[in-house]
Amino acid sequence: MSSIAPGRRPAGLGRLGSFCARHPGWVLAAWLVLLVAALGGRKAVAPVFSDQVSLPGTQSDTGAGLLAASDPAAGRPSGVVVFHVGAGTVAAHRQAVDQSLDDLRALPHVTGLSTPLTSTDGRTVSATATFDEQLRKLGHGYTRHLDDATAPARDAGVGVGYGGDFTQIVRPPANDLASELVGIGAALVILLLAFASVGAAVTPLVTALIAVAVGTGVVGIVAGVITFATAAPTLATMLGLGVGIDYALFLTTRFRQDLIDGRPPVEAAGRTAGSSGHAVAVAALTVAVALLSLYASGLSFIGKLGLAATIAVLVSAAAAMTLVPAALGLAGRHIDRLSVRAPVAESSSGHDAWRRYAAMIEHRPWTFLVAGLVLPVVCAVPVFSMRLGHVDAGADPSGSATRHAYDWIAGAGGPGFGPGANGPFTVVADVRHATVPASQISADLSRALQGTHGVAGATQPQPSPDGALFVSTVTPATGPQTSATSDLFRTLTDRTLPGALRGTGARAYLTGSTAAQLDFRDTVARRLPIIIGIVLVLAYLLLMAVFRSLMIPLKAVALNLLTTAASWGALVAVFQWGWGDAVLGLPKGVPIESYVPMMMFAIVFGLSMDYEIFLLSRMAAGWRETRDNTRAVAGGLAVTGRVISSAALIMTVVFLSFTASPTVVVKMLALGLAFSVVLDATVIRLVLVPSLMFLMGGSNWWIPRRLDRLLPRLHA
Repeated sequence: MSSIAPGRRPAGLGRLGSFCARHPGWVLAAWLVLLVAALGGRKAVAPVFSDQVSLPGTQSDTGAGLLAASDPAAGRPSGVVVFHVGAGTVAAHRQAVDQSLDDLRALPHVTGLSTPLTSTDGRTVSATATFDEQLRKLGHGYTRHLDDATAPARDAGVGVGYGGDFTQIVRPPANDLASELVGIGAALVILLLAFASVGAAVTPLVTALIAVAVGTGVVGIVAGVITFATAAPTLATMLGLGVGIDYALFLTTRFRQDLIDGRPPVEAAGRTAGSSGHAVAVAALTVAVALLSLYASGLSFIGKLGLAATIAVLVSAAAAMTLVPAALGLAGRHIDRLSVRAPVAESSSGHDAWRRYAAMIEHRPWTFLVAGLVLPVVCAVPVFSMRLGHVDAGADPSGSATRHAYDWIAGAGGPGFGPGANGPFTVVADVRHATVPASQISADLSRALQGTHGVAGATQPQPSPDGALFVSTVTPATGPQTSATSDLFRTLTDRTLPGALRGTGARAYLTGSTAAQLDFRDTVARRLPIIIGIVLVLAYLLLMAVFRSLMIPLKAVALNLLTTAASWGALVAVFQWGWGDAVLGLPKGVPIESYVPMMMFAIVFGLSMDYEIFLLSRMAAGWRETRDNTRAVAGGLAVTGRVISSAALIMTVVFLSFTASPTVVVKMLALGLAFSVVLDATVIRLVLVPSLMFLMGGSNWWIPRRLDRLLPRLHA
């Protein structure tokens, strides 16, 4: 965003921008080829996305491995079919239900169907079907087979729901097209209102859409090699659309200002790429560093989500530095031909409102600093009560087949029913090296499990076919999303199982999907500080090289950390405390999905840095030209005021539009990101950054000469 300082900045991006502006046809053709190749490649690869997580070394993974080795049938994929009537009993429709059960047994890939369980009131019946193939590989089309098989029961007036692994195929594929259209439409309105030019409004949107399509296509191709989470395509689209529009907006605004200042279009495009293009490159690099740092968690599931988002951001940055200059060169001075009023670009007047506002902060920096800290600090307070967990079918849309199954099982009584039946634990006791009789181990284990507070029921431990294990199913008294079940998990693993088997030579493990999810949560919580530390250090070093300062990176890192904490707090208030029930349609008390805070930290930190880089780069340019900190800060705030505010508003509405997604994780990320952008673009950028910059004065730009010589030259 800053002017090019002679001898201080390579002209590579400027030359690239000029070339693209002179040869727009070639550049547009190249991007269209990339678009066709990316979308065609994605279709040819036919990627499969999965939320299955592997945690080698955890007790749930060890238990699952022992069980699979001793009894392969026990580890097969399975789904639960639930039959329910509102009045009377299911037995009154026995013929229709039996026909449905027979049809389920005959379905492709079904290896068996358990003996149906009936609730104490007779209104609910459940049966578990096992499969010879992972259900996610069967695809969503398999739902039609399930519906055909259960049609006799439904025709007889019996409700049917699907639980267990069936959620992988019964839940409809995420279709966020409506969210994307809402976000695009809102962005167009904001651009028209802010800059009054149809051409200037359309150019960022069109180039961003092309970049998003290419980026998501590349994500799909990569997904043919590595398996991404189901939220990865939506996350890539959401971030790609947000940063794509913003990056293009920054370049388009600078280009139009150069046109207003009288420069020829090709020269203006080159200057834009050489100045704003460098800021885009640094901003995109900052986001990429933050996202790729997620691999340091040691959890490939999360690292891959970061990779998918990084691909989208880097493709958007590449489009901003090539496709946008080409489009600007093609439009030339005609970019403002269609206007709704007198076109405007950057704020530049020494007497405009932004400069008056900067002067007001300069006169009372301490007042603005203290006042500006109140909101983010208050918003961060709920973080101390944040409860991580897994969002299961209990948060699915009301009326869906998966939510029906969850609620019917939770609301029924008897063995195999109750809230905890939606997330039972499996106890696997390895008795191969036992020093006491197996019967004693079975009795001690059963007695300990039955006597543990929070256990609704536990089956008598049964030996595996090879006699190497004893296996028991433990049903918690509470649902899998509750803190009570989390406490029970720790009680069983830390006290009950070790105590029951002490001195026997046997060892027990808690496994099953709920145990694996809680192990994953605990692993994420332990490794979150590592990710925070890595991102903070890398961001500080990068910004130090960009701005040649020790203090500016320190302030930027601290403020962005505050923004992230406030965004986490907002998520707790909306989802966990239930403030957003009416808006988002979720039950109160939904925990924060275990990996969302880690993803939020990387994304929020990266995106928040974007705006600070654009703002601080203009301040740095003013400092290099005048060596007057007051003029540099006031000028940077004034010149970037309109464009950064518009960019932040656009990104906010794009993110908010994705809160309509049926995927709860996407809702959490979208809402948290939207909140962070609003906070960053208002309180952080307009209050805290300038007040701190004014307070520090010329020391903002201090760096030891020896360190300055050692650092690479990365001006924004």
